[in-house]
Amino acid sequence: MIRQPDLFSRNVPGSTEVLQRATVGLAGCGGLGSNVAVALIRAGIGKLVLADYDRVEPSNLNRQHYFQSDIGKLKTIALAEHLQNINPEIELKLISKKLAPSDIAVNFGSADILIEAFDRAEAKQWLIEAWCRLFPDRPIIVGNGIAGLGETSSIKVRQMGNIWFCGDGCSDMSIGLSAPRVGIVAMMQANVAISILTKGVHDTG
Repeated sequence: MIRQPDLFSRNVPGSTEVLQRATVGLAGCGGLGSNVAVALIRAGIGKLVLADYDRVEPSNLNRQHYFQSDIGKLKTIALAEHLQNINPEIELKLISKKLAPSDIAVNFGSADILIEAFDRAEAKQWLIEAWCRLFPDRPIIVGNGIAGLGETSSIKVRQMGNIWFCGDGCSDMSIGLSAPRVGIVAMMQANVAISILTKGVHDTG
């Protein structure tokens, strides 16, 4: 089995120790959330709180970090298996239920940062409002416009106080989803989280 020092030997100096002490919450384990989780684990995050009530289905495989063998499994369970195959020492908290505003404090209260990875606009709205009300000093990183093809230059990070928006800000999922654009936004969300957590460790640009 690979030891953690070997796994993170190519990390930016000083980042691993900081990230291993951090807890990140992920609300949603689909196209954004599953890919964000993998990026954070590879970077060295010590604990993830994964929340999703859905099961893996064939249509997820065009953009989500799941495989044929995962079909029918709860996304939280399937994703946890993949993350532990990368880093067996990762600490995971799994919430396999549909979230409501009343669940946020008890389930994500330990998180330094929350990453919003819901599909529906109304769910995104109540999650942002609940988080900002409960934890006004803690960042939330939102996926906002991930649909379509190409147009890479339209995908940006925008900050409003302790809210970071990643995406094009306008595309609707009804036009369809493809792995590259979903993946770009997921990596932006992960990168913003890492930049916030390691601020002062090195120049993040």
